[in-house]
Amino acid sequence: MNINYVKKYSNALGRDMEYKTYGDKGHPVLVFPSQDGRFYDYQDFDMVGVLSSFIDKGKIRLICADSIDRETWSDTQGDHHRRIELHERWYHYIVDELIPEVRHFSNETFIVTGCSMGGYHAGNFFFRRPDLFDTLLALSGLYYAGYFFPNYNDPLVYDNSPQDFLRQMPDDHPYWDVYRHRRIILCVGQGAWEDELLDSTRQMDALLKEKNVPAWIDYWGHDSAHDWAWWRKQIVYFMDHLLTEEAVEYVI
Repeated sequence: MNINYVKKYSNALGRDMEYKTYGDKGHPVLVFPSQDGRFYDYQDFDMVGVLSSFIDKGKIRLICADSIDRETWSDTQGDHHRRIELHERWYHYIVDELIPEVRHFSNETFIVTGCSMGGYHAGNFFFRRPDLFDTLLALSGLYYAGYFFPNYNDPLVYDNSPQDFLRQMPDDHPYWDVYRHRRIILCVGQGAWEDELLDSTRQMDALLKEKNVPAWIDYWGHDSAHDWAWWRKQIVYFMDHLLTEEAVEYVI
C-alpha cells in the first residue's frame, strides 16, 4: 500500500496542516476524524487496516484529513462567533485547498465519510457541496450544530447545521435534484452512547423522506455501540456494498 504524509501551509487557516493518503488508485474517499481527532487516527484505530483489501486492489484511496475541533466544536467555553468563524475557515481549507490538491482530475468526485463527529463533518460537507461528493457514508453522526452552540445562533452556525438548512431549503433549490442522484448512507447503532446520535439520525431520516431524497438509513442493533469496534464492522459492510454497486451500476 502506498502511504503518503503531507504537511503544508494553509492560507485559509494561516498555519501548517497535515494529512495522510493510503493508496494511489481508485475512487477517492475523504475521511474526517472523530471529535478532537487527528489525521492518523483512522490508521491507529485499524480503519485503514480493515479497508486494506479495497485499497490494495485499487478500488479506493483514502485521504485522511486533520481536524481543529478542539478550537471550534469542543471549545464550548470559548467565544462562539470566533469558534464558528474558525470552523468556517477550516471548511474552506478542505474545499478550496485540500480537495483540489488530492484530486486526480478536475471533476473527480469523492466518497466522504467519518465516525461520530467525523460523521457530522461528512454530512455537513456533503449537503453543503454535493457537487464535490457523490457519496455520503456517515457513521454515528449528529447533524445539527446547536448541540455544540446552545443558546447561540448566527448565519455561520445555521450554514453548518444540515438539519436546519435542509429543512429551510426551498423546494426548487437545485441541490435537491443533485441529492437525489447521489448515494446517501447514514448508519447509527442503538446501543451504548448512541442515544443523541440515534435521535438526530431519525430526524434526518424523516427530513429526507419528506423531501423525496432516497437514502439508506441503517439502524444497527441494541448491541451496536458508539465505538471503533462497531465502526470497523460498519465501514467494511457499507464499502463492500458501495463498491459492488459502483462496479455494476455506478459511473463516476
